Order: sequence, then structure tokens, then C-alpha cells
Amino acid sequence: MMSSAGPEARNASTGTNGLKVVRTTSSDPAFRVLVNDLDRYLAMRNGDAGAFFAQFNKVDNIQHVVVVHDGDVPVGCGAFKPFGDDAVEVKRMFTSTDHRQRGIASLVLNELEQWARELGFQRCVLETGIMLEDAIALYKKHGYSSIPNYAQYVGVDSSLCFEKVL
Repeated sequence: MMSSAGPEARNASTGTNGLKVVRTTSSDPAFRVLVNDLDRYLAMRNGDAGAFFAQFNKVDNIQHVVVVHDGDVPVGCGAFKPFGDDAVEVKRMFTSTDHRQRGIASLVLNELEQWARELGFQRCVLETGIMLEDAIALYKKHGYSSIPNYAQYVGVDSSLCFEKVL
């Protein structure tokens, strides 16, 4: 069950290589910049299928967002939304292409999981595309297991869904 702790619970910490990990909301301009980059990246990777997925990726009023900064530059992000009483759905994971292979996605995912634990959630679920091999590898590396596609992803052959018990 979710507690009342909000973004202010632990707003920023310094990660590896001087990267700053910030807890925020979807109104954060740095998050908006990264999400726009993510949407362009996914449009390039997913082609026409992108329009279907866009309807599930709205970022209005998300209360649990993590942004990683390298100096003043936002370089990675992720978010979660409640998914039932005991789970969160991880959304909008992205590392800017010129900052990949530096552990930024792991920093984001670890922070999201820690935040979810602090709020009393017991598991994380997520969806990713079958063509996003790096994302699939990241989730498997962090202990996520493949599950049947849930909710809007049931019957979507280009989607893979995962779950991790926290």
C-alpha cells in the first residue's frame, strides 16, 4: 500500500561518476526533454507501431519520476505509476544515446525500485518492445522475469512484459 511520502522524501543523491540522481515529478523540464528524445527514438525503432504505444505513455501528472544528470545535462530517466494495490508499473525508461554504457539505466531502475519499496509496494511490472534488446537485457540483469502480457498489451506480439518482486 502506498504511503504519503512524495518526491521530497529523497530528492537527490550522487551516484557513480558524479552523476546526480533526482527524484521529481513529470512536470520536471529535464524529464520532459528526455521523454521527447525517447519518443523520437521509439518512433525511429518502432515505426508505425509507435502510435499504438503512445496512448499508454502519457506523462501528465506522474508523481514518481527519476532523472539522472551529468553536470547540468539530463541524461537518463524513468518513472512509475501505481499498478493495483501492491505494484507499480515502470514507465518511460530512457538513457540518451550518447550517454549509454555508463550504468545510467541501472541507476534509474535501482532508484525507482528503492522508491517503490519505501512507499510499501511489493513488485514492479513493465512492458518493453521485442526489438529493444538492450532494455530486455537490462531488466533481466536486474532480476525481472518474463510474465504474460497484461492489460492493454494482451495480444500485442511486439510487446514483452516483465515483473520483479521487490
